[in-house]
Order: sequence, then structure tokens, then C-alpha cells
Amino acid sequence: MCRDGCRGRRAPVLSAEDLHISFPGRRGGPAARAVDGVDLTVGAGEIVALVGESGCGKTTLARALLGLVPPTSGTVSFDGRPLDYSPRALKAYRRRAQLVLQDPTGSLNPRHTVYDAVAEGLRVHRAHRVPEDERAAVARALSLAGLRPPERFFLRYPHELSGGQRQRVVIAGALVLEPALIVADEPVASLDASVRGEILALLLRLRAELGLSALIVTHDLGLAWNIADRVAVMYLGRVVESGPVETVLTAPRHPYTKALLSVLPESPLPPTVLTGEPPDPTRIPPGCRFHARCPALAAGAAGVAARCVAEPLPRLRGEGVACHLP
Repeated sequence: MCRDGCRGRRAPVLSAEDLHISFPGRRGGPAARAVDGVDLTVGAGEIVALVGESGCGKTTLARALLGLVPPTSGTVSFDGRPLDYSPRALKAYRRRAQLVLQDPTGSLNPRHTVYDAVAEGLRVHRAHRVPEDERAAVARALSLAGLRPPERFFLRYPHELSGGQRQRVVIAGALVLEPALIVADEPVASLDASVRGEILALLLRLRAELGLSALIVTHDLGLAWNIADRVAVMYLGRVVESGPVETVLTAPRHPYTKALLSVLPESPLPPTVLTGEPPDPTRIPPGCRFHARCPALAAGAAGVAARCVAEPLPRLRGEGVACHLP
């Protein structure tokens, strides 16, 4: 495990610096600032959880980190080098950084066998020209994903598998190219509770055996607690709190983080229901972007109300919290 203090000594595999991603507004309206100044790093052999409610920009950020969405401004770097967005360079990068999607049923072509689904990446990248090498690589990936003996699954179709087995096939498809990093978007959200623990244990085992780094995108703070070394909490396009998972989830400092934690069944915090919906990303409010929904401000936070409403916060760099409250 990386939680015992190794995280500070690990060089970043993936990093974003002052990343902005905007989408054009409708009918000439203001642009939607989906990601609005984010700094984030994932170290070698580290698992980072990116958490936040739906619509906060975390999936757009994950897609940008994989080169699927070009940033409006800012830099994404892999192994210390800024991404090159030429088609050839992106193809080489995507061999090193793989995506695991939320819905395994939708991720797999129902007409392809398990073998073809896992081998697809090898064929796209022309990784093996000899059929025997391809077969060995597919078998190894399926074994790493926990589908053993792998030959038993070669000729099966997705509809013949359970939900957990389908997710393992998706993970095997990511592992077959031997990446250094995987980005998993809600990797267990569509699975039964009994299977979720198995997939989380698999991801931890892959990190231990392969030194794999991972960015886990989720709205589930319980998942972050069970798997991550560090956590970054995102709200309306920005990271508002970041740090070691034990620090952030046992002693949260930002009111938004406290509200997210308070609804967990095992949380010692009193339940907090946030009022209203997140603001429109085309009309981000002045001052702290959370102030309209902030429970602390609504309770009359002494001495900072004027700052919360009018004074914008600088983007969060590294660990800490972006908040006007003490």
C-alpha cells in the first residue's frame, strides 16, 4: 500500500497544471467552463480518487487527462512531458494510459467474443504480429483480471457473463497493452454490492503486482476511502480540497466535503442537505463559487460572509483547501 507515507516520494506519472476546458455556449451565449483551473497529480504506483457530485466536471477532466478532450488552456503532462496532440503521439500515449468505463455492458460489443474484445487494443496498436503472441497476451490479461483459466472465456460473449465478469473483461482490455496508468470512471457504480469489493480488491492487487497508477473518478466517498491514497474533491470545475485520504475524509475542512461525507451511513457528521442545484457553469458566481449553497455561510459564519460573496479564491495547488473559512 502507498498510504504509509510513500506518496510524497513518488514522481508524478500524470499531472495537470492550471487546466481549463470550456465549451461554446448555445446560440452565441457565454461558454460553459466545465474545468476552470485545476492542478492535479497522480504519482507512480499511486491511486487518486477524484470525487464530486454529478455535473462538477470530473468526467470532463478525466477525458482531458487522457487526451480525449483538448484543453482550452493549461498543460497535461505524462512522465514529465507535455502531451503532444498529434494523432500519432496520442495513439502512443493511449497505449500507456488506458480508460475503464462505468458500464461494462455498454463498453463491450455484443457481437465480439471475450477474446476479440481484449485483443482489440493489441490489433489497433499492432502490438503482436504473431497469433501465438497475441493469444498469450490476451490470456495473461484475463488472468490478471481474475478470469481463470482464461481459455475458458475466450469464446464467450458478453451476454453469457455476469456483471462482475464483464467488468473484469473491460479491465483486461485495458491491461493487455501493459499501461502505466488507468483512468477508471465510476468503475463499480453499475455492479451489485457483493461484486464491488471484488473489483476494488482487484484494482489494489494490480497496483501491488504491476506498480500501476490509477485515477478513480467517483461520486462515492466510501469507495475513495477503501481504495485511494489521495483524494481531490471537485466542485463546479475546480478542486476545492485535496490531500491524503485519511486527512480529507476524517477531518474535512471544506463545507462541501463535509456535506458529501455527512450523507454516508457511517459518518459521525450530522446530515447536511445542500439547498438548490449547482450553479450553471456558464454563469459561475462571483466570490467563492460554493457560497450560494454553503451551510456554514447560511448559519452566519462570522467575519467572512462578505469575502465569500465577493472575493474569488485562487486555484488550489497541491494539498489543502480553497475556502475563506478559518
